[in-house]
Amino acid sequence: MPKTRLNISLDQDLANFIKIFAQENRTTASEVITQFILGLKRKSQGDSMDLILSNPDFYQALTDVQSRLRDGSATWHTFDEVFEE
Repeated sequence: MPKTRLNISLDQDLANFIKIFAQENRTTASEVITQFILGLKRKSQGDSMDLILSNPDFYQALTDVQSRLRDGSATWHTFDEVFEE
């Protein structure tokens, strides 16, 4: 889908937060805002993640990861370890 430019005004603290958040998550402020608006659009149109979550294998994998994150048993890797060539 072609992109278009949209100028918005934010409070300075929100602008600083989104820049730091995007950098920490290896994305862009534009992509964070796009995903947020897309989530609002899906919710308002009745689209949801139900289809994905209804897949038993995906749901089990998701709950397994959530459990490991909550109990601290997840193994973390650096970006270079994961994407090393």
